[in-house]
Amino acid sequence: MKLSPYFYDLRSAYQAELDDLVSDSEGKDVLRKRLAEKRSEIGFLVKMMELAPEMVAVVFHQGFRFAKPSVMEQLLGQGADSLPGWGTLTGAVSLEPWAASLAQTMLREPGGPAFMVVAAGLEYLHQHARLAPAAAQGDAGQDADKDCDDEAAEHDDDYSALSADDAADPHNSRTREEASSHWLAEAGFDRKD
Repeated sequence: MKLSPYFYDLRSAYQAELDDLVSDSEGKDVLRKRLAEKRSEIGFLVKMMELAPEMVAVVFHQGFRFAKPSVMEQLLGQGADSLPGWGTLTGAVSLEPWAASLAQTMLREPGGPAFMVVAAGLEYLHQHARLAPAAAQGDAGQDADKDCDDEAAEHDDDYSALSADDAADPHNSRTREEASSHWLAEAGFDRKD
């Protein structure tokens, strides 16, 4: 299975969201209670489905049944702009009866069908957690590493003119701190005075 960067990023955010719901400050398991509360707020949550799909998708936790894993694994290789329609998952994904009414609320919204595809993908990854680490180390992980390497190479020139000896030299007018400040300013951050 090849996990797209889109699902790679959302997977950990979805897991973190579930982890936040699991227990209270005393360590008691309150997942069911908190999920019920979230499900009762579905009218509000629909407004967040495009900005933070992982926060909304948790309302469907344990609400999907997956009949065709190969369809889901293919879906998880897609980016946000190339996801299949919700209707194309008929036969591959079904909803638990309690989740069907929540799904109808979501599907009435303009971004609802796309959100349901994402929610199904996230829950599939959660249920099949053993697949996620292998997929993360596969092509998606390599792509993410390559992106980081490319970005680092772009900014190496800021530091290339500054050797370790230069940084140690008190007479050098360009220090690592200045190079860092320059890079941050180029990235859109305010310079420190």
